[in-house]
Amino acid sequence: MESNRQQKINRLIQKELSEIFLLETKKMQGVLISVTNVRVSPDLGLARAYLSIFPSERGEELLQNITENTKAVRYELGKRVGKQLRVVPELIFHLDDSLDYIENIDNLLKNV
Repeated sequence: MESNRQQKINRLIQKELSEIFLLETKKMQGVLISVTNVRVSPDLGLARAYLSIFPSERGEELLQNITENTKAVRYELGKRVGKQLRVVPELIFHLDDSLDYIENIDNLLKNV
């Protein structure tokens, strides 16, 4: 069970990461990265961010690129939330493929 503080920090980090990725993807045509969920550890030292990437064919490639540039993303996040958080949590990015899963199930149900 997450505490109230964890939930607030989850929402704050999700909002700020979404804005960071929105600004970065404006430079790339035809790519959309959205932050679907953020989970912060109880000690607030680690944040797992789940990313939904469109088009999904480039998901692994973009996730690897983001993972390689985690320090730059964390620095940018720190500039944005530095006044609200004492320590900016370490970031771990995961690919959220739930939309692809839902689409696959929807296609299977149409064929029945």
